[in-house]
Amino acid sequence: MASANSADRQPSYLPSTVQGAVKILVTGPFGVGKTTLVGSLSEIAPLRTEETMTAAGVDVDDLTGRPDKTTTTVALDFGRITLNPRLALYLFGTPGQQRFWPLWEDLSRGALGAIVVVDTRRIEESFDVLGQLEEQRIPFAVVVNLFPDTPRHPDEELRAALDLLPDVPILHCDARDRREAYDVLIDFVAHLHSAAVLELQR
Repeated sequence: MASANSADRQPSYLPSTVQGAVKILVTGPFGVGKTTLVGSLSEIAPLRTEETMTAAGVDVDDLTGRPDKTTTTVALDFGRITLNPRLALYLFGTPGQQRFWPLWEDLSRGALGAIVVVDTRRIEESFDVLGQLEEQRIPFAVVVNLFPDTPRHPDEELRAALDLLPDVPILHCDARDRREAYDVLIDFVAHLHSAAVLELQR
């Protein structure tokens, strides 16, 4: 999927007033819309490391239900949001395939949390990604990408199917829609803030 909002991007330089940055991962299995979500959120033209899929990947990357997918991320997607004159938010999109997981250790270092994009048509593909985040103790939210033919399920069913703890947020958006993508990010950051406050009060 491609973002429809790339035309109104601001210049790619970082404002000179910015003194610090925070990082959030955008992750999930292969072909769920991570690159699209980073593109919708980023105020700059995102850095993408997509390569054309070739016949060599036929037996490696399962394209079932994704007949129009012709590229795949092989390193990372990178986007930026200037939160205020002194603070920037960096978005790091991870590759979805297990063969690229060695990159995760570097990409996840210092991250506040992770947004896990899932496709409910292939929900079982999310298990390994969620397991990785739990092992690394990275707080995360599950974001259901609303493809046109995505089946709708109550959050309680999704939580049970993904074996999520009660405090893991389940959010929904069309990754192509910038406003919906921003709403998801705002809700997740608010969740991280509330969790940090509770931790300080213990």
